[in-house]
Amino acid sequence: MIQRDDILSMEFLKKTEFTGCHQGMRYRLEGISADEGEKRLRCTIWPEPFNFFKTPAEEKESAEFPFTEEGVAEAVAWMNGRLSEEKGRWEHAGEQWDKYR
Repeated sequence: MIQRDDILSMEFLKKTEFTGCHQGMRYRLEGISADEGEKRLRCTIWPEPFNFFKTPAEEKESAEFPFTEEGVAEAVAWMNGRLSEEKGRWEHAGEQWDKYR
């Protein structure tokens, strides 16, 4: 289970993206500009073994949240929900080395 403490501070997220992994699921949190100058938090997940840039877009799933401490907590809850809903996908993700060529 991903914990809020696994994600770096809001001050860090204001400056750059944060990536991590847990039980076969990789994730990336980043601040993005939304309508009327509002900043949002985009959370993207995808299966191991490759990084964000080498993984095909169809393997990634994203959701947006408020760019606040509560938004980070919502993103963590969303990721944990995706972990439990597709447990088999993440458990076997590391076996995908030959899938992408």
